[in-house]
Parts: sequence; C-alpha cells; structure tokens
Amino acid sequence: MNLSIPFRPKVLDTLKGYRREGLWADVLAGVTVGIVALPLAIALSIASGLRPESGVYTAVIGGLLISLLGGSRVQIGGPAGAFVPLLLPIFLTHGAAGLAGCALIAGLILFILGATRMGGLIKYIPFPVVTGFTSGIALLILSTQIGDFLGLERALPGDFLQKIRALAGGFHPNWPTVLLGSIAAVLIWFWPAKLGRRVPGTIVVLVLAALVSKFAVLPARCGIATLGTVFGGLPQNLPVPHWPALTFDQWRALLPAAMTVAVLGAIESLLCAVVADGMIDDRHDSNQELMAQGIANLASGFFGGMPVTGVLARTATNVRHGGRTPVAGMIHALTLLVLLLVAAPLLKHVPLAALSAVLVVVAVRMGEWHQFTRMRRWPKSDAAVFLCAFVLTVVTELPTAVGASLVLASAFLVKRLSDIAEVQVEGDVSQANAAGQQTKGRVIPEGVLVYRVSGALFFGAADKLETVLRRAGELPEVLILRVRDVLVIDATGLEALEDLMEKLRRQKKDLILCGPHSQPMFALTRAGLVERLGLDNVCADLDHSLERARLLGELKKTDPVSPE
Repeated sequence: MNLSIPFRPKVLDTLKGYRREGLWADVLAGVTVGIVALPLAIALSIASGLRPESGVYTAVIGGLLISLLGGSRVQIGGPAGAFVPLLLPIFLTHGAAGLAGCALIAGLILFILGATRMGGLIKYIPFPVVTGFTSGIALLILSTQIGDFLGLERALPGDFLQKIRALAGGFHPNWPTVLLGSIAAVLIWFWPAKLGRRVPGTIVVLVLAALVSKFAVLPARCGIATLGTVFGGLPQNLPVPHWPALTFDQWRALLPAAMTVAVLGAIESLLCAVVADGMIDDRHDSNQELMAQGIANLASGFFGGMPVTGVLARTATNVRHGGRTPVAGMIHALTLLVLLLVAAPLLKHVPLAALSAVLVVVAVRMGEWHQFTRMRRWPKSDAAVFLCAFVLTVVTELPTAVGASLVLASAFLVKRLSDIAEVQVEGDVSQANAAGQQTKGRVIPEGVLVYRVSGALFFGAADKLETVLRRAGELPEVLILRVRDVLVIDATGLEALEDLMEKLRRQKKDLILCGPHSQPMFALTRAGLVERLGLDNVCADLDHSLERARLLGELKKTDPVSPE
C-alpha cells in the first residue's frame, strides 16, 4: 500500500515558461490586492477582538503560504469576514492565545482533510445550507460593527439578541462618528468600478479619513476613536513565533470551534477556487489547496495570528488586475508587509468608524439577500433548510447552526429518497426499457409472484419491502424480486433482504433476485447473502428468473423435503 501524501503546489506548474510580461502583470496585481487587503485585514482583526496588526500578520504569513503551496493559480488568502462571528466569542473567552490555538487546530484538521483526499467532499454540502449560513454570518458581521460605526462608549454583548436588547434599553450614538462612518460607507459603496481597478476606493477613503482626523484634530474635538487612541498605533515589525499559552482544558474547549473554523475555511476557500477557475479557465487541486490552507493556519497560529482562508473578493481583485500565477499572491503578502513597516505612523490616525464602514460594505455585499425572494420558488424542504441555517447562525453558536442545518438537509434527503423508492407487484411493463425485462407476453408459473423494487434500498426505505409483503398476505412459493432499478443498497437494506430470505426458508419457500446492479451485487456478495442465497438464485434477467422458478417448483414436486 502506498501511504505517501501527494504534495505538488500549483506554483511548480505555473512557473514553467514564466516570462517577464507575466511577472510584471503579477506584480501590478499583487501590489493592488495588497493595498486593498490592508484595511480589510485591520478591520477584521479588530472585529475579532484582536489588535489591528494581528490581521496584517495573518494576511502576510497566511497569504504568502497559501499562494506558495496552494492548488490554485490565483487564490488570495487572508482573514475572512465569515470567521468574525465565530472568533469574537473565542477571544472573549480565551483571549488572543485562544484564537492562535484555534488557528493551529484548524490548520491540522485542514491538512489532514487534504492529505486524505477529502477535498471533493465539500461539494456535497447543500446550497441552502451554504447560502443561509453566509447570510446569517453577514448579519452577524453587521452587528459586530454597531459599536464602532455608531461611536458607542459602552461595550455591547457578544450575543446577537442580547446586543439588540442592550441597544433597545439605551441608544446613545456619537453623531460625528455616525456621520463619518456613513460618508465612508457611501463613498466605498458608490466608488466607480473603472476607477477602482486603478485606485481602490477603500484605500482612498481611509487615507482621506486619516488625514482629516490628523489635521482637523477630530478625536479631541468630536470624540471620534482612532487606531491610535484605542490601540496606540501599529508596530513596525513582525512578531516572534511562539506557542500559545493555553491549558489542556482550554485546548479541549477550543476543539469544537476549531472544527467549525476548519469546515468553514474549507468551504470558503474551495468555493472561491471554483469561482477563480471560471474566471481564468483553469482547474484547481482541491486537496493541495486544503493542505496549503492547513500549513498557512499552523504558521499563522505560531505567529499569534488568526485563522486564514481563501477569500473571494481579494481573489477576484487579483484576477481583474491581471494576476495569473501564485506570484501575484506572494507579491500581495510582501506588499502588506511593506505597508506595515512604512505606513504604520499614518495608520494610527485612521478612525475606527472608517474601518467599520469597510466591513459594513463587505457584509452587505456578502449576504445572499436575494435568496429570500427566490426562496418562494424553491421546494419547501430547501426553504426550510435555508431558514434553519440563517436563523440558527444568528441566534445560536455557529457549530450548532452548521450541524442542525446539515442534519435537517440530510433528513429531507432521506425523505425524498424514501418517497421515490417503490416495492410493487410487477405490471405488464417495467420501468426498464429492455425487452428481456418485461413481463408482457410471459407466463408466470403457479405459486410464483414477481415484485419490482426501485429506487434506493436503504435505511429510509427498507421497511417498504416488509410492509408491501405483509399486505399481500401469505408468501408465495417462489418470490422473484426484480432489483434491476435498485442502484444503491445499504446495511439496512441488506438486513431486510436477509430477514426476508430467512422467513421464506423457514416456510420451505424460495427467493430469487433478478438483475441486480453492480453496487447492490457487490454489497450482497460482501455481506455473504449471495453465498447463503445460492448463486443460482441470482439471475441476470426475468427470463432466467422465471426459468429458475419453474425448476424450483419441479424440484419441490419430486423432492418436497429438499428442493435444492
């Protein structure tokens, strides 16, 4: 057995034949994305409870490793808004060390998922779960920005409902802060797309806000909080790697949240990679991408950063500005590092309201709000799953929301599969269109009954077999089960067939299986049912099944004690 882990970063393939023109395009794209990512990294870090530089560290280290080791040509990694509602409670409980520990655990999980080739399983998460979860997260991000956007002096609770209750009990915003945040949000929202390709709107707004704050002395006159007044500015260096100071109980308490971060990061990064593939006509390696995400999270955790993943907005910006290889992503990370080292003195004048406006715009654009109107045209089960994911994301913990919505989606899937599973007496013409599988024109021997089973014979539908046979009354001398239309059988279905076979044998009667497909036949053979039933009683088509039934009838007449 080969236990080696396939590890081949996309950069190894993309650098073959790399030319100067491509390098120049990647440099321009990387610098642009780095400038766009700076305010987002700072804002997401603050929203998660950390100091502003932690988000920049995460974007530099995580973004560099995701581009260097990932399975996508153009994926950009960094802090993600989807993580904020999950990370803030962790910070409030375990502090900055807890977020670093969460990144380490999530990184290990992500690497294992990629190394064991589990990347393809992400595509099986239902669309209503993803969209409902995303919309709920967008609303939670908006709720985390209420304090900074409105300039509230008192801290708000972390829970969404408690936050609303606290605001209802006393609402005292700082109106200059509200005005500044509103102007910043409107400018970012309506910034011209063509101009934004050359000059990012977020950077322009933050620079203007910082200049106004510095020269108009807004913090002193109007009580507007800035990075300098709250955090004392940003350091102009990278931290020293260190192991988070957490107890064993804290590590254990972080495990459920870290698993949710890993799953959420895997979903976000792989969905982002799929979108990026469509933009550049490429195909990413999902397992390599997960391993790179895992390594990036491990490194981010060691440097005291926060969890990292692939992010769509920055990836799309990279592609739109000409980035076509992982070099652009690495340039983006180095640009962030240079900005941290050079622009830190100016960044301390940036108002928190302006940074909050950045996240407000991100959250509004992130939410799948149009799905609420489209939901009326969905099947009721999908609408219920969407609302379950959305509501539970907002009012409960994210692991609970993910787990409950997936369980509900699975239950509805089982219900739908059970509804299409049928067990009925064979009519003149079967669902199969092959002439050899029709009962029309054939003589059914006396004492023989033919039933057709269709759909999936699994735990949600196996009881239908017993129910239909019970209604039929006394079992026939020979029961032919046409399973040609059964594509899947599980352990419960196998148990139902075994019980039926034993019941028939106790009454000196016989069971014949007609036309099993490859998966059911493999499952029947592996479970030993084919051996106990007898290979002669597993027939390829209806003609052979009827001929076998006639032979069994004749054998019973000549030797009633032992028809075999």
